[in-house]
Amino acid sequence: MKKTLGTMMVAAAVVMLTGTFAFAEYAAAGTGAFPYFQLGCLVVGGLIVVSLKRKYEQMYTAEAVGVFALYTVLMALFTNPVIEAVKVMVS
Repeated sequence: MKKTLGTMMVAAAVVMLTGTFAFAEYAAAGTGAFPYFQLGCLVVGGLIVVSLKRKYEQMYTAEAVGVFALYTVLMALFTNPVIEAVKVMVS
């Protein structure tokens, strides 16, 4: 039961973080420049993290959620709206 509960919590965090990413990118870029490739990579990465959490009981729930949160930030950094914002700040 503990293993299933931990996996469900990680899956819920993955869904919430992916939804937050999608909403933020839609709000920043609109429909014309939505980063579908990054969203797909985020979904595949979430599936991998959830499957690893299910397979290895030694992995803590907080570790899996933290790894996926950092992965989400990494995906967000390599989208056009963020890159354009960094260009504006630098120049």
